[in-house]
Amino acid sequence: MAGLSTLILLLCAAKDVMPSSFHGKPTWPSYRVPVILPQSTLNLDKPQFDAEARLEVVSHCGPACHKSSPLPTYEEVKNYLSYETLYANGSLTETEVGIYILSSSSDGSQGKSRTKRQIYGYDSRFSIFGKDFLLNYPFSTSVKLSTGCTGTLVAEKHVLTAAHCIHDGKSYVKGAQKLRVGFLKPKLKDGSKGANITNSAMPEKMKFQWIRVKRTHVPKGWIKGNANDIGMDYDYALLELKKPHKRKFMKIGVSPPARHLPGGRIHFSGYDNDRPGNLVYRFCDVKDETYDLLYQQCDAQPGASGSGVYVRMWKRQNHKWERKIIGIFSGHQWVDMNGTPQDFNVAVRITPLKYAQICYWIKGNYLDCREG
Repeated sequence: MAGLSTLILLLCAAKDVMPSSFHGKPTWPSYRVPVILPQSTLNLDKPQFDAEARLEVVSHCGPACHKSSPLPTYEEVKNYLSYETLYANGSLTETEVGIYILSSSSDGSQGKSRTKRQIYGYDSRFSIFGKDFLLNYPFSTSVKLSTGCTGTLVAEKHVLTAAHCIHDGKSYVKGAQKLRVGFLKPKLKDGSKGANITNSAMPEKMKFQWIRVKRTHVPKGWIKGNANDIGMDYDYALLELKKPHKRKFMKIGVSPPARHLPGGRIHFSGYDNDRPGNLVYRFCDVKDETYDLLYQQCDAQPGASGSGVYVRMWKRQNHKWERKIIGIFSGHQWVDMNGTPQDFNVAVRITPLKYAQICYWIKGNYLDCREG
């Protein structure tokens, strides 16, 4: 499959979509999703866990910089989508993958960090208070990582987040081996366990209940790169919990073009570190996009990294509205646009290739991952 015909599929498969409008409703497109399968797995030395956790990624390679980058070869894409798996006992493996019925992918380019700014004019973030909101969908899908970032529930035992919350591009961060995921729950006044919160033991405030992570998947595109080259395109990771969380989760979906998003707008909630203990919700317009990244000016602070970026569109097959995660909030970019400084916050788009990879990590069966 590594020949010329496969490379042609790599460049063309992403175009195999259905129209995104159905009787005037913004409708989820139907994508022909590629298949990504493990080919071989190698045991690696145990990592040192010596990197400092970063709550954001900073880069000044903007839309024009990314758009001018050449398309990767088939072998490069396979390399980027190969992945490391970190287990709770500290063991580490590297898995090479094969890709079939491929879609195109683009990588980033070089850049250096500059002065950053993540609040644009009037702060338009909303802190979410009260169990009636915090414990209800979609806000209940947002969770906090013990490394300080945010994640989103995407299956019964899986959390999607940013790779830089786990790995700095060269080494795993301190605390990654004993990584935990925190769920906001009511703190009962009488301190009792399992009490009926609708009766006398009304919740006084919210607290985090923590679940340990069993294993973590990080794509090699992040590990081999960093925010200054192709790494930002692959700034995502999937966590598998040691036990089910028993909450409603949000499905992942292939990111439609920005022009097909309802109002051209995205939404996400996270645990911004300037509002400790609060879940912070925001929405804003997409300003620009590349194949792998969404550029926007949603107000955000460190700690929101790893938040699932979602939209709500019509699901024609099920005849209902459905929210899906189409990206992962990564961090900040300072961009020099014709000599004028421009600030963006950046989200990693879930492309058909990334959808196939993340879906396989969750389900372990590519037959359940054929439609994005």
